[in-house]
Amino acid sequence: MGAVDVVRDFEENHGLKLEESYIQNISYRTGRLYIEMEDEIEYKLPQIDKEIVTVGIGLDGTCSFVGNEGWRETMVGTISLYDKDGNRLHTIYASQAPEYGKGRFKEIFTKEINDISKIIPSSANFVGIADGAKDNWSFLEDFVETQIIDFYHASEYLADASKVINLRDKQKQKEWLDSACHRLKNDKDSALVLLNEMKELESKQRVPKKTKENLKKAITYFTNHYHQMNYAEAINNNIPIGSGVTESACKVLVKQRLCISGARWSHLGASCMLKLRAVNLTDGRWKQFWEEEIS
Repeated sequence: MGAVDVVRDFEENHGLKLEESYIQNISYRTGRLYIEMEDEIEYKLPQIDKEIVTVGIGLDGTCSFVGNEGWRETMVGTISLYDKDGNRLHTIYASQAPEYGKGRFKEIFTKEINDISKIIPSSANFVGIADGAKDNWSFLEDFVETQIIDFYHASEYLADASKVINLRDKQKQKEWLDSACHRLKNDKDSALVLLNEMKELESKQRVPKKTKENLKKAITYFTNHYHQMNYAEAINNNIPIGSGVTESACKVLVKQRLCISGARWSHLGASCMLKLRAVNLTDGRWKQFWEEEIS
């Protein structure tokens, strides 16, 4: 909700007439206050009645227009807690305005991971869930025991490979893709089986250049990540196989505010807004933040 919408809400629902600049100033000052306190606050989890069995950690980037540098990658991280049945109990959100090297984002996200590891059962399984970006996994591998490539991203590469099955018969392409996705999701060691199938397709088929290039990309992707595609085992253990929580956070945290029509952000202004949206999205943190500030 932008400042204009807040002004309208106060006037229509509360009978208060406020200036847009007043709302913007409050947001900015509150965001600055949060940034100053960010490294010092140690948040508590809300009351969770079920045992935490899995900790899903994800990170991703989405583009936003900040300052005079044009469209840049804005990082988002999520830490989700799951029970033994795979139900999501709580999610912690983190974000950082665009920066070169992602150093500050990694610093604050590392703090979040370390803080949560101190207060949950030591038996909990830490699971990294992300797309195939190399930088994501070079960060995650230091914190997780289990690595899962987002199933949807993997299936997109299978969709590209399916075009080689029969160039003209889309029904046969669909049948192969449906079978491949089902096997990848449900059969043990299916990623390696599918990788070998794609390699055979590459050696046997004469196809247009673009189609063959997409097949090679799929082969490379599966070669690099088949060890992170143990979906059947993950499902059997009620471990999530998709990065939807993180991708949704990219939309809610970043896109729905920083990318609204007509928005212009300084780097500091974007930082303030992202911090406030992250603390507000994380259940229980807004209240703790104010209690910490008052004390």
